[in-house]
Amino acid sequence: MPLLRRYLPKTRNRRLALVAVVALVGAGAWWWLGGESDEQPLYTVAHATRGNLEETVSAQGTLEPKEFVKVGAQVSGQLQKLHVDVGDTVSPSQLVAEIDPRVYESRLQESEAQVKSLRAQLTEQKAQADLARQQHGRNAQLVEAQAISRDAFDTSAAALKAAEARTVSIGAQIEQSESTLKEAQTNLSYTKIYAPIGGTVISQTAREGQTLNANQTAPTVVEVANLDVMTVRAQVAEADVGKVMAGMPVQFTTLGSEKPWKTDVKQVIPSPEIVNDVVLYNVLADIDNTERKLMSGMSTQMSFIVGKADNAILIPSNALGKKLGDGDDGKKGVPYQVFVPAGNGVEAKTVRIGLMNRSMAEVVEGLKDGDAVAVPTGIASLETTGGGGGNRRARAMGPRL
Repeated sequence: MPLLRRYLPKTRNRRLALVAVVALVGAGAWWWLGGESDEQPLYTVAHATRGNLEETVSAQGTLEPKEFVKVGAQVSGQLQKLHVDVGDTVSPSQLVAEIDPRVYESRLQESEAQVKSLRAQLTEQKAQADLARQQHGRNAQLVEAQAISRDAFDTSAAALKAAEARTVSIGAQIEQSESTLKEAQTNLSYTKIYAPIGGTVISQTAREGQTLNANQTAPTVVEVANLDVMTVRAQVAEADVGKVMAGMPVQFTTLGSEKPWKTDVKQVIPSPEIVNDVVLYNVLADIDNTERKLMSGMSTQMSFIVGKADNAILIPSNALGKKLGDGDDGKKGVPYQVFVPAGNGVEAKTVRIGLMNRSMAEVVEGLKDGDAVAVPTGIASLETTGGGGGNRRARAMGPRL
């Protein structure tokens, strides 16, 4: 005791500080050597099991009719009558709407009158041409007998040519007027608007009494769609679109319904859409809708099935460590690092992974049914430090998949 007092600090504060330092050092040594602690372990142990796995690509989509037409007006005028309403079923060539025809009827009558007038002029002119031809023939005989002057003969010849030219000119005018007549007849027929396809009226953008202006673009009156077959238009991210191809199975659900609708991919449109600086590609799939349970504009959650594995060896996806290659070495699967329990710690092992989704991964080489793997807790993965040493000697790092 006298020796201990000799080396202790002489003031009370210094003695308390020394005691605190010694306590902290002891506590650290106790923790490092494996003392009790409430801290969560860095990993748990899972076992490889057999099961079925699907790898999918997810995307948001929208339903739209596969076949639809915006029925518009080809001539301007007041919409006089609408014969259909939203929700009505129409057949091909059914009368949908009528535009006030009075202006186009008067134009047609004017064109018909013009053609009649020109035809009458043509008849008259042909008679004048025949008379000029007869006179010129007589003058030809008289000039040979020197009964008339050469000048009179030339005058009759010129009169014949002028009459024949006027006949041709009136004929051309008739052709032009007949063309105008056909245009007037066509425009009058456009005042009656017919459904080009059979289906259901899904929208109506014009109202009776509204004036339609078709001078620049054809104004839409109603939209008709065949709802027997719907098309799902999904937008797939550029990182995933390489996995999606025509003929691939796909299923989707709609908002508020858990029933999965199953079909195949019809088309992957190669031109992208950029939405908020994100590159997206449209993928189309058709689905039968004869029961009318799907509506235009519905939102869908799409799952494109990249592949399936039945009775495969599966481990949790978050048990995978860093990726060790791209799988282009001729072997099946992609190499990954995993950690397996060994003694009081874990050790690294290489496995080859086939299909993988957010929760499970298919092991094609490196593990057997029932083998244990270390699954990091939280967001951590594992790397050994010096080969073994228990949970406390494992160091946590961010996952690298």
